[in-house]
Amino acid sequence: MTGTAPVPFTADDYKARMDRAARQAADAGLAGLLVAPGPDLVWLTGYAPPAVTERLTLLVLAAGREPVLVVPTLEAPDAEKATGAPALALRDWTDGKDPYALTAALLDGRGRFGVSDNAWALHLLGLQQALPGTSYVPLTEALPMLRAVKDAAELERLAAAGAAADAAFEEIRNVRFSGRRESEVAADLAALLRRFGHAQVDFTIVASGPNGANPHHEAGDRRIERGDMVVLDFGGLKDGYGSDTSRTVHVGEPTEEERRVHDLVREAQEAGFRAVRPGAACQDVDRAARAVIAGAGYGEYFIHRTGHGIGVTTHEPPYMIEGEERPLVPGMCFSVEPGVYLPGRFGVRIEDIVTVTEDGGRRLNETEREMVIVD
Repeated sequence: MTGTAPVPFTADDYKARMDRAARQAADAGLAGLLVAPGPDLVWLTGYAPPAVTERLTLLVLAAGREPVLVVPTLEAPDAEKATGAPALALRDWTDGKDPYALTAALLDGRGRFGVSDNAWALHLLGLQQALPGTSYVPLTEALPMLRAVKDAAELERLAAAGAAADAAFEEIRNVRFSGRRESEVAADLAALLRRFGHAQVDFTIVASGPNGANPHHEAGDRRIERGDMVVLDFGGLKDGYGSDTSRTVHVGEPTEEERRVHDLVREAQEAGFRAVRPGAACQDVDRAARAVIAGAGYGEYFIHRTGHGIGVTTHEPPYMIEGEERPLVPGMCFSVEPGVYLPGRFGVRIEDIVTVTEDGGRRLNETEREMVIVD
């Protein structure tokens, strides 16, 4: 089961994204954007180089100018096949030539440029040497919301990824947990994500018993026992867009305290979700969830932000954290995932992906949030 294939993005879609990015760069006082291979380049052009090498590949965007993609000659045929290629100009360079001189000719020699976060220092230093009057700022600092607001087609893909992750949870809750290693259950989860259409699995956290108190525990050789609380946090990419969901299950009947803490986290997650609405600050979501947990006396055990954005990567801006005053806008998508982590004992996390609507929020994960008992 993989579901219906999504409507493909078109060259016009990519042109609109590049135009928007160039305008936002100009509005931010930048001379342009320099985008290296990675999620930004895929989102802007549909192009992912066949391999990441030391050869320079760089998209140059500036308001009022045609987008230019600088590529090695041996990869130009692949770049020409990208869906967004008709909306830009290709400039290729051969081994033995200076790609920085070629790129420098496209840039304002005294400009300040936004650079994608995963650009190699090798290439940035090469450009600085060619154009010593230029300066650079990370793209997530200069334009943190560039990919934050999703259009209808992107929302459709995110919803499909969320539904696939939900289907994986409905299956995993029926497998045997007790007596098996965390790594074995994690492998089951990864296989289920792929069965339900994920091309890439980014993480499958299976944190049992005391390991659940570590939010980013790597599934290991610990054997899951009856009486364990088990945090499941898993996601990846389906049709280029991310899923990320967490549910906490219990092997056998829980204690009164375990049930109470689980109910508390569920209440906090609901409070965070209900805080989602256009115009609210990102930090309001964090405050709403955190207030519930702190009010019950567990505030010191909620040790991470309430959420992160999601799109062509499983973690990206915006972040639901104290101090982030940026307002929520319809089309933003992010996690709401409060947790309580009791060192040496157990942890609980409940996570849904949520999108901002015109009058509130909509969950993209709909599996049961009540405590699930597994064998």
